[in-house]
Amino acid sequence: METSNFIKTIIKEDLDSGKHKEIITRFPPEPNGYLHIGHAKSIVINFGLADDFNGRTNLRFDDTNPLKEDQEYVDSIKEDVKWLGFEWEELRFASDYFDEMYDRAVLLINKGLAYVDDLTADEIREYRGTLTEPGKESPFRNRSIEENLDLFARMRGGEFENGQKVLRAKIDMGSPNINLRDPVIYRVSHAHHHNTGDKWCIYPMYAFAHPLEDAIEGVTHSLCTTEFEDQRPLYNWVVEQCEMASKPQQIEFGRLGLTNTVMSKRKLKQLVDEGFVDGWDDPRMPTISGLRRKGYTPEAIREFVKETGISKGSGVVDSAMLEHFVREDLKLKAPRTMGVLRPLKVVIKNYPEGQVEMLDAEINPENPEMGIRQIPFSREIYIEQDDFMENPPNKYFRLFPGNEVRLKHAYFIKCEDVIKDESGNVVEIHCTYDPETKSGTGFTGRKVKGTLHWVEASQAIPAEFRLYEPLILDNTVDEEESENKTFLDYVNESSLEKIKGFIEPNMAEIKAHDKFQFFRHGYFNVDPKDSNPAHIVFNQIVSLKSSFKL
Repeated sequence: METSNFIKTIIKEDLDSGKHKEIITRFPPEPNGYLHIGHAKSIVINFGLADDFNGRTNLRFDDTNPLKEDQEYVDSIKEDVKWLGFEWEELRFASDYFDEMYDRAVLLINKGLAYVDDLTADEIREYRGTLTEPGKESPFRNRSIEENLDLFARMRGGEFENGQKVLRAKIDMGSPNINLRDPVIYRVSHAHHHNTGDKWCIYPMYAFAHPLEDAIEGVTHSLCTTEFEDQRPLYNWVVEQCEMASKPQQIEFGRLGLTNTVMSKRKLKQLVDEGFVDGWDDPRMPTISGLRRKGYTPEAIREFVKETGISKGSGVVDSAMLEHFVREDLKLKAPRTMGVLRPLKVVIKNYPEGQVEMLDAEINPENPEMGIRQIPFSREIYIEQDDFMENPPNKYFRLFPGNEVRLKHAYFIKCEDVIKDESGNVVEIHCTYDPETKSGTGFTGRKVKGTLHWVEASQAIPAEFRLYEPLILDNTVDEEESENKTFLDYVNESSLEKIKGFIEPNMAEIKAHDKFQFFRHGYFNVDPKDSNPAHIVFNQIVSLKSSFKL
């Protein structure tokens, strides 16, 4: 994180003052879903700031809720962090510390700071009060230390059913901060855990477990989003009252949101479970795996996150900004090529039958070091259907009867005849070409206003092109829901279009995640999931141009 920001200033002051000799951060996702672009910001911040000060970052899974967690999510998160270009110092799990967490809970009971409660979840919510009214004490709040120790041990022993009893911290039911009104710190859950198996039937709550995990690992700066700001007093209370030797400092920063999508894991899972998308890695999803499959690069995502900056304020960023950074990253990397998405055959009547010549074309004009590719040209080619009109409007400079255009890297051609089927649809165009107008020969005899891309017909490779539009049609749907509408009401039913077309024959050996700029169509990525040599599939990453300006 090269630029200065308030977190960086705090860390520098802590090092300069001698408060810390080394910076330790952590990235602590819960393995209950795939990571999204918002998590990328947290990854870049935690790993980036530690790197800036020669510190360390742990990858830690906050796996305290076995009902929602899965090894699939653990594996995907590890892959995403590595793909973004970061290496963790140690791989940890909250469940590694369950024994110590239990002991710290017993310590709180012995100090008179925790009690076993028999109230139901609904009753606890009712007793908690509101933002304007204080809570009231549970009738079980003043159980003796001995009774609480016995009940908590029996909770661990599996004597009670789910929801029958909980362990609560004894803090202040009259606190203006609802998080301090005797929060639940342990609950009964007879569930198999992906890491600890069936060893436990009680599990710590996140608000109790998280500060303990940070303290156990010696984390110096616990960086999280501002939604946890109200929980900071509880965070500090747990660390202090559990008598942890290490005292991490929680610092909050603003969340990152994107227009025309949702960031909630619950909502993303709903899109997957109800079949609105093809899995967590669908290219329309804001997940890191979805962006990777679509064709985004880790460099583009890192630069995007850095450009959004670090501040206390949360905001929704225009998705065009993210697209800008992938264009900037690919413009010097991606080979240029030609693909015809909606083919229309052109027959060049005066070109010799059976002849095929090879034409030279730069692989990337903005990066000459990438060299030259060769493309075949013959009597029959494909152009885009949109590049021909039989009765064009004014200032239409593409192909129409009697008009002349340039074929990219090739010759001038002129439309002579139009062939239609029985329904009156144009199925073929007959043209002539001028052999004196070959690209690269310096021809200056006349000029044409239109340049078309094309693919030679006999060697063209069939391909599928997938074009994407925003998945969500409202910019603020992730924040606003009502009884009458949910985010699903804003799902774009036209967010995916699949088109059959052709690509140049020199692309026969392409592989998953190869990226290209198709002339006039934009940047595309070879789909790693559905593409194979017999059926090549391209995902459009972004169009060529945007009105977005930094």
